[in-house]
Amino acid sequence: MTDANTRDDQDTADDQDSTTTTADTTTAAKDPDDWATGDEPMTGPQRSYLETLAREAGREVPEDLTKADASKLIDELQQQTGRGA
Repeated sequence: MTDANTRDDQDTADDQDSTTTTADTTTAAKDPDDWATGDEPMTGPQRSYLETLAREAGREVPEDLTKADASKLIDELQQQTGRGA
């Protein structure tokens, strides 16, 4: 086997791995508006993380957020504070 064949085989393997990873990450996220429990009150961990993000962003966290609304606010504050992925 030549070095060129080895590189081609490796490139193919890398392409397959990235496709799998991309597919896994894109299907894992679900719109909070579609969550079955999205109307329930936010969880303790959501509140804690929101308080941290809000403090960094100079914002307040509303008391009565639902799980879905808390998730959306987390996304917004992550973007604002640079903590987003």
